[in-house]
Amino acid sequence: MAFKVVSALTGLFSLASAYDPGGSYTPGAGGILKNATDYLPYPLANFTTPNVNPANLPKGCQNGPHSRGCWGNYSIDTNYYEDSPRTGVTREYWLEVLNSTVSPDGYKMGALTFNGSMPGPLIEADWGDELVIHVTNKLQTNGTSIHWHGFRQLNNNDADGVPGVTQCPIPPGETYTYRFYAEHYGTTWYHSHFTMQYSVGLQGPIMIHGPATADYDEDLGTVILQDWAHESFFALWWYDRVFKPPTPQLPPSLDSSLINGKNIFPCDTKDARCVGGTSRPEWHFEKGKKYRMRLINTGVYSNMRFSIDNHTLTVISMDFIPIVPYKTDNVAISMGQRYDVIVEANADVDNYWLRGNWQEKCCANQQANNTLGIIRYDSSSKEDPKTKTIVNTYPDNCRDEPMESLVPHVALDVGKPNEIQQLNLSFVTPPAPKEFLFTLNENYLWVNWSAPTNLLLLDDVNKFPDEYMVFENLSNDNWVYFVWNDHSGRNRSHPMHLHGHDFYVLGTGPGNFTSKSPLNLKNPPRRDTATWPESGYMVMAFKTDNPGTWLVHCHIVWHSSESLGLQFVEQPGQMSALHQNASYIRDTCDKWNAFWPGPGTYEEEDSGI
Repeated sequence: MAFKVVSALTGLFSLASAYDPGGSYTPGAGGILKNATDYLPYPLANFTTPNVNPANLPKGCQNGPHSRGCWGNYSIDTNYYEDSPRTGVTREYWLEVLNSTVSPDGYKMGALTFNGSMPGPLIEADWGDELVIHVTNKLQTNGTSIHWHGFRQLNNNDADGVPGVTQCPIPPGETYTYRFYAEHYGTTWYHSHFTMQYSVGLQGPIMIHGPATADYDEDLGTVILQDWAHESFFALWWYDRVFKPPTPQLPPSLDSSLINGKNIFPCDTKDARCVGGTSRPEWHFEKGKKYRMRLINTGVYSNMRFSIDNHTLTVISMDFIPIVPYKTDNVAISMGQRYDVIVEANADVDNYWLRGNWQEKCCANQQANNTLGIIRYDSSSKEDPKTKTIVNTYPDNCRDEPMESLVPHVALDVGKPNEIQQLNLSFVTPPAPKEFLFTLNENYLWVNWSAPTNLLLLDDVNKFPDEYMVFENLSNDNWVYFVWNDHSGRNRSHPMHLHGHDFYVLGTGPGNFTSKSPLNLKNPPRRDTATWPESGYMVMAFKTDNPGTWLVHCHIVWHSSESLGLQFVEQPGQMSALHQNASYIRDTCDKWNAFWPGPGTYEEEDSGI
């Protein structure tokens, strides 16, 4: 282990008889347990959990408006961790990373795009298809790499797309091919994982078709909620570090926000960059039909709350996890998260605002209530909805949907932990360079693009640099608990994203995790991105069933740049894909190292992820 550990509870459950998933437990004598009385034993959370009723669908039934739980020989009841189809179909895509000029809200600025569009092209497949995606870097002074957010990448770690971890960046003029299977189904997105690139446009949607927990008539596709600044985040970062005084700074107030890459910003026409010519996104509803909408928050710093005036939402999935449907009139979506909802068109024939309102407690925005689309029952109508756009009666907070609402349809319980890591977050200001950094257990994360962790594994390096912040040698098929405590004083929640796994959210709350903090082990919420509350704790659990080097990090781009994250090596001896692709990994690194560093190239000014 290359970083300082606080309360390493390895081997805590040395006696199986000491474990009681319905109550508390007693550590075996002599275990490696520091300050155990601070938070053990734990009480079981007193959640009222709805019964999960298997659909019990016959094999071979076909997916349709009245049978959305069906999927041929598979169904909504299939445990996708143990069994998923292999269709034999390959979906192939080509993406070019370009410098572009865009004006998505009517204000012109430079951006990075996939194939010249923002968001990037839709990537679409069926559950069990193989995806082959060729990424060509046509930038001049930047590398890049692409992460396929939420994909498990089972035994396929080298396709995860994290520079300095799984690969070297793709240098200008080169192409890197990612191959992986759609082992999940649902909604997600792809984005650059090279420093802050996705904040200036390098992102796009992914739809994997599969069964669902409720019926609907039509799939309207993705609804992408995105915050937007009228200056490059790279410029804002550089300005903050060079010109601001040496005191902790929050990310800047942002200018605008977009839905599916569109909005109308009320800029001053005297400004040469105010070019106008934009509109709000629109959808057409036919009365009596039920529509599926796939919500994605691709923002860099913005919690959002989705709603459609005068309509009820039925939530059917979170991230890649189908859930027991529940009804609500709004959905809180943090960065990196996805929710699929069904909307019944049962309102009067009229026009209605679709809203992606900012949670202003979390982040300032000059147009907080201007994230709007339009639902039209009459497609020929051109009028704006009559609802006042300032109305926002929902809670203004930085939290996830209620835990008790997020019940996975495929019910899985959490086993006893073989490893527990307590991770204490602090915020420090080193004297030089002038970087404001988050630390976990007094260590910071800083990856080396030229020597990614996987390359060091190929070279049999037996000790990782401390700044790589690597938790090493997680063994096979064990349960690992991460206990996150926020001591940073920043008063900001953190959407934590785990690569290579879905994790189980055992509990969250204010202050530190203690012996009185309840944990839910019985089919708790399971997802790849969950919110760690401000000045509070979160306990996540996952099973070590996927060999590789995996990252876990905050999905606020400013925070991940300030090193809020760590990586862990899981079953290094079983990383067969890494060794099979060793020549490809080395070749990319050779080309990258021939390019970087060099005259005019972008310097690594943040954590690198």
